[in-house]
Amino acid sequence: MSSKKIQWNGALQPEAVEILSNEGGMIVCPTKVGYIIMTSDAKGLDRKFEAKERNRNKPGVVLCGSLEQLKSLAQLNPEIEALYQQHWDKDILLGCILPWKEDAKARIPDDGSKTMMMDKRDTSCFVIKFGKPGEILAKELWENHGKFSFASSANPSGKGNRGKVEGIGERIESHADLIIEANEYVTSIQPNETEKTRYEQGVMVSMVDENGTLVPEQNGQRSVTPCPILIRKGLDVDKIMSIMSDIFLTWDYRQGNYY
Repeated sequence: MSSKKIQWNGALQPEAVEILSNEGGMIVCPTKVGYIIMTSDAKGLDRKFEAKERNRNKPGVVLCGSLEQLKSLAQLNPEIEALYQQHWDKDILLGCILPWKEDAKARIPDDGSKTMMMDKRDTSCFVIKFGKPGEILAKELWENHGKFSFASSANPSGKGNRGKVEGIGERIESHADLIIEANEYVTSIQPNETEKTRYEQGVMVSMVDENGTLVPEQNGQRSVTPCPILIRKGLDVDKIMSIMSDIFLTWDYRQGNYY
């Protein structure tokens, strides 16, 4: 199996571009919080679910390599845009559940991808600043190949990978076309944490109501509902809550609310 494993070269990994720019590719890539499976179309998504032996009801995770990509895909309002901008400028991992723009939906390949990357409300989790190896790759795939980047944790079902490539498990290793290894990069993000205390995921904030409609702008008013809901704590949660409090006077904390 070892021939699939390569050390991250510190920049854009050409082998990964080749695999994901073609149909059905599936790789394992390092992020700030551990390893993920990356795919770019329905065939790849199908292989991911098969590799993880998981059901298909989770919100799809869409990796955005630039704010321009985010703005072209997801419905935003000025406050949500400001939230993403601050996290972008401070290099903080953030994922928000947002509705797709109608014209962006039309760009999704008509190959069954849609049902695997959105929930029933037509929302997905749009993530930025998830770590250099994948960010560079997502940007390249979008700008030069017109391909999406979809993500899912590279975990054997029910187990974390603990930020080590060895933790992705034999099944995922055998299914992937390529595994980019960068254990030291992952460790460098939370250098003082142990395997038990480190965050294995990013913060997720829901920006939609129960029907998948974008929350209203608050414009400095109090008690505006529905409001943003922090539904999953994770890396840099303290920084994220501080920034959210500057932008939104009302937001909720409901761990695990989505699932």
